[in-house]
Amino acid sequence: MNEAAAPIFPPPTPPRVQPLSASELLCVWERGRSASPVEQAIFLLESACPGATRESIAELSIGQRDACLLELRQILFGRELRGLTDCPGCGDRLEMTILISDIRVPPDAESGTRLTIQRSGYELGVRLPNSADLLALPTGESLQAMGDMLFARCVISVAGPEHRLEDMQSVERLAANVPVEVVEAAIEAMGEADRQADVKLDLTCPICGIKWKTTFDIVSYLWSELREQAMRLMREVHLLASAYGWGESEILALSSWRRQFYIEVLSG
Repeated sequence: MNEAAAPIFPPPTPPRVQPLSASELLCVWERGRSASPVEQAIFLLESACPGATRESIAELSIGQRDACLLELRQILFGRELRGLTDCPGCGDRLEMTILISDIRVPPDAESGTRLTIQRSGYELGVRLPNSADLLALPTGESLQAMGDMLFARCVISVAGPEHRLEDMQSVERLAANVPVEVVEAAIEAMGEADRQADVKLDLTCPICGIKWKTTFDIVSYLWSELREQAMRLMREVHLLASAYGWGESEILALSSWRRQFYIEVLSG
């Protein structure tokens, strides 16, 4: 067989993303403030996607999930992403600004959530990893071990010169039965099919001129912004409740412009 990676099964339709109210934002932050990043991503989309279930969100590929989070981020905070990073060459602290449109990967109508990879006489059926897979990984393992377990979860079928998957005692024996080059080809094909899952930023230091790449994680970035917004909202509730005797629900029901107006009146 020649090397190939063909999509099978159409991708699930991503849920429709809607803005979060001030009250919803506080609720999702409180619910997820001690949770893992994977759980935080699910909580955010559960709140922002009416009608979507936890199960349907967890079954989105990581790239589909992150595309929804990018859309939510633009709705909540705008299209510009700002941050700080240290130059690996001179160590200078740099400010960076990127547009969400610069890191959005256009959806591929031909791409599916499952692929077949043919190489070296083997045919491997795999699906793209999702949040449910990440949640199922045990803690305390090495990155290599977790990567192997994640890949094993995503294998659907194996056909080769001597065996099929159903002839194997367990999925864990996959690495011992399939050549490394076949596994590597499958992982490469999965990454290409879900490019939104691994966003790399091309950065250049204006001081020393060094160029490098860094990974952008929308989950941690958006959750950090959400935390800052939640703290700001609670401070506003405290000030207005103390001054006017209003309840939290009344204050959060006000538009952000009206809340800011009353706070400016109080500050003179």
